[in-house]
Amino acid sequence: MSTPNLYLPLIDLSSTDRASVAQSIRQACMDHGFFYVINHGIDDVTVSSLFSESKKFFDLPLSEKMKLERSKDLRGYSPPYAETLDPSSKFKGDLKESFDIGPSNDLLNQWPSKESLPAWRVTMESYREKIMNVGFRLISLIALALNLDENYFTKIGALDSIMGFLRLLHYPGEIPESDKGKYGTSAHSDFVMITLLVSDGVPGLQICREKDRSPQLWEDVHHVEGALIVNIGDMMERWTNCTFRSTLHRVVAVGQDRYSAAFFLDPNYECVVECLETCCSETAPPRFTPIKCGDYLKERIRLAYSQ
Repeated sequence: MSTPNLYLPLIDLSSTDRASVAQSIRQACMDHGFFYVINHGIDDVTVSSLFSESKKFFDLPLSEKMKLERSKDLRGYSPPYAETLDPSSKFKGDLKESFDIGPSNDLLNQWPSKESLPAWRVTMESYREKIMNVGFRLISLIALALNLDENYFTKIGALDSIMGFLRLLHYPGEIPESDKGKYGTSAHSDFVMITLLVSDGVPGLQICREKDRSPQLWEDVHHVEGALIVNIGDMMERWTNCTFRSTLHRVVAVGQDRYSAAFFLDPNYECVVECLETCCSETAPPRFTPIKCGDYLKERIRLAYSQ
């Protein structure tokens, strides 16, 4: 079941009152695990170029896109039905198609040819740099929200040589009768520290704030023009001893083509994820054993792609 639009907290990155912003982020992460970010510094032209170039690629014939099929290192193109993010789903094969891009200097990245899409790579690398900078600003505010020094995650090396991924997504508008009931992206939570999402405004994103509720209550996330949608990932939930929630979300088919781009901010793979001192006590001991970020992600990815 689902309800009308859910109005998530709105975080203004232009505010000079960092303490107030941090408190708003804390409440959002405890109540929803999702929030909007406005005045983030990424201009409309940059976002428009991102979606224009993304659409150009997804409009290519499937045979051309499959030349850049996603590698075992998770860079490149994934066709429709290649993933089912919810292993319990009775439907196999999510409707979306996607393209994954690692760090700009990553030799494992795959790129369309300059002959076919001359502006594609520079557009993606430019956007990735800008969205990563927004991510860094948010991480310092999240540290404050956790009653830590704002540079805490920098000091422990979490932001050194990060392996953040940019994922371009296209959800089809026309759905064959045989695919009715399938999801654009089935229910899941993200593995990472935080995710920063930009979309073209077409609806479809839903969240379920209570993972264990039966039946699950799915709420529609409405579009806020110019805003990013940020959500907490499983790794941050683990770090905070479940103080902050990593929320289930999915994308439903709405009869319109939908384009979005998600940036997954992972810490340095050598960084140890262990319960923060401000998130545990004698009555709330650590729930998880310490683990290196890289080891955690490898195991989560292995489980996800072995379904």
